[in-house]
Amino acid sequence: MSSSTQSAADPAEALGAILARIEAARKAAIAPASPITLIAVSKTFEPHHILPVLTAGQRVFGENRVQEAKSKWPELKREYPAIELHLIGPLQSNKTREAVELFDAIHSLDRPKLAHALKAELDRTGRAPTLFIQVNTGEEPQKSGVTPLQAPAFIRLCRDELRLPVKGLMCIPPEAENPALHFTLLKKIADENALPFLSMGMSADFETAIRFGATHLRVGSAIFGHRN
Repeated sequence: MSSSTQSAADPAEALGAILARIEAARKAAIAPASPITLIAVSKTFEPHHILPVLTAGQRVFGENRVQEAKSKWPELKREYPAIELHLIGPLQSNKTREAVELFDAIHSLDRPKLAHALKAELDRTGRAPTLFIQVNTGEEPQKSGVTPLQAPAFIRLCRDELRLPVKGLMCIPPEAENPALHFTLLKKIADENALPFLSMGMSADFETAIRFGATHLRVGSAIFGHRN
């Protein structure tokens, strides 16, 4: 993994700067800003890159892949039991058991097959990770997620019929478009369906996301450095 990453010179200092920017954006918001959970996205970074951020007090981290998370987080969680781990990348149905065992939240619930697999695993284990439904706000064919028009019916299936612990929505805006338009749309869908959490905003646009009601920010490169 080390060959694919270029760590920040001082991740702990970078974390402090991000936290200060989050607080400034919350104070500048026109409406009272929601409480913010910063998810430090540690995908592709090895434990020695993560430890300075843990030492600085960060406890919520995000990973894209189940297998990568399995290779590095169990040992870190033994040393830091308060770690909260979020799966922010796509989840294959055949990885559901491992994901439910390892993660405290899953941000990529996006299809009925996965919803039913999660239902079976939650019933089996009694665990209840916080679930976010991924909405493909730009309706991009290469991205996962339900379309905005599909979202209400899928929310009803997951939350009301299957009784899954769905608490929010997640989106990844198209790179070439104004993210504010997508954050506004995601918040509208969440409000109409009484979902309190919004996972939106990354390193380049998290301050905009805060203005539009984000509760969970997924920030990686601004803390750990750029991936090659």
